[in-house]
Amino acid sequence: MNPPSNPVLHLLCGKIASGKSTLARQLAQAPGCVLICEDLWLARLYPQMIHCVADYQLHARRLGEALGPLVVAMLQAGTSVVLDFPANTLAQRAWLRSLADQAQVPHRLHVLDVVEDVCRSRLRERNNQGEHPFATSDEQFELICSYFVAPQAAEGLNIVEA
Repeated sequence: MNPPSNPVLHLLCGKIASGKSTLARQLAQAPGCVLICEDLWLARLYPQMIHCVADYQLHARRLGEALGPLVVAMLQAGTSVVLDFPANTLAQRAWLRSLADQAQVPHRLHVLDVVEDVCRSRLRERNNQGEHPFATSDEQFELICSYFVAPQAAEGLNIVEA
């Protein structure tokens, strides 16, 4: 099967349990599209090694360094990519957008604007189900949400409200 000739890099912005992974799976159902999920890769490459935000930052950086060139190559080959990585800070978005820029393809930043109380409730349910690779405590939720920066017009992003 030949991929579509107009590949796109799909990026996701939203707080924990806002629905990013659900949307990512839906987007990846399009023909010629591949999903790369940060949580699954981190869980498989670094099992039992991520216990705090500092651990996540270290291993997420390593994962990005390894997968970045692959994502660029896939886009250049004509395959659209959905990156289920958080695009929640200026630095994260700059790096993710740089992948599209390197591949010379458009990007779409899908923004999920869900209130924290709803996210917290969804997170607790997700933790109770035990199917997600990582369980996040209320304290970790608060800390991670404190890093969130909504996308700004100055970033020059192609924003899609989800």
